Amino acid sequence: AKSDTNINQMNKLFENYILVDVGANLTNRKYLRDLEPVISRAKDAGVQKIIVSSSSLKGSREALRLSRIYPGTLYASAGVHPHEAKSWVDDSLATLRDIASNCECVAIGACGLDYNKNFSPPDIQRLVFRQQVELACELRKPLCIHERDAHEDLISILEEYKASLPPLILYSYTGSSVNAVNYLQLGGYLAITGFLTKDNSENGLRALLESGNIQLDRLLVQTDSPFMYPNARASKLPDHVKNALTERSLSFLQRYCTFQRNEPCSLPVIVEMVAALLGKSPEDIALATSFNALKVFGLS
Repeated sequence: AKSDTNINQMNKLFENYILVDVGANLTNRKYLRDLEPVISRAKDAGVQKIIVSSSSLKGSREALRLSRIYPGTLYASAGVHPHEAKSWVDDSLATLRDIASNCECVAIGACGLDYNKNFSPPDIQRLVFRQQVELACELRKPLCIHERDAHEDLISILEEYKASLPPLILYSYTGSSVNAVNYLQLGGYLAITGFLTKDNSENGLRALLESGNIQLDRLLVQTDSPFMYPNARASKLPDHVKNALTERSLSFLQRYCTFQRNEPCSLPVIVEMVAALLGKSPEDIALATSFNALKVFGLS
């Protein structure tokens, strides 16, 4: 009977993709009461490792704390989001360096520029972003970037540090295919989320995937939980993509995730969507994106 159990466990493992979610906001208060089952469901869905993204110093500290409670499963990023840039003070950089220097912290971010909302003045955003780019170069940790409507300014800051930039991860990429190429030329990776279900622009992310102009070694997958719910029924999603979604992946999405609260266990659905748009097998996408994540973030 024991060997039967082992075989069942092996079978369960093989029907799962092995995945890495490169950005989930697990410090969000929506997970206060039940983070343990959220992580357990993620693992059941094949999500072996999750980078806990941060947007403030307080969030960065909390991400570090979580990474110590779930070692080998959760890893922290530490950064100040452009929306929060206005809260940056003289000793913020030193505080961030202290948090980011820990081995459980595997990236700097999310940081960047957001001129869409302008919750912080653009000049302050640029100053705060530049300091975090310098920190990532100094600590040799990858830089997780958030950019909305600020492509040219962001690229020009990155260009200044071109000689010493660590890997760049474009978090939750929603920009154009043309801008994506600029990021890729700087050694960037695109993290793809459930935004795919909202995008049907002629030159957006879906167009980029369908064009076949992006190499698999530049792709990562991300849920951005609790945000970016991948709506499998979205009218903008082509039928061939909807038809490619497996019952197993959809069951996690439909049972546990909502528009109000997405979870890391929705990642298999995103992988299957990406695979359908690229005309590849979901196993290939799972393997490539996990390999890329392990390499970029230095995970074992």
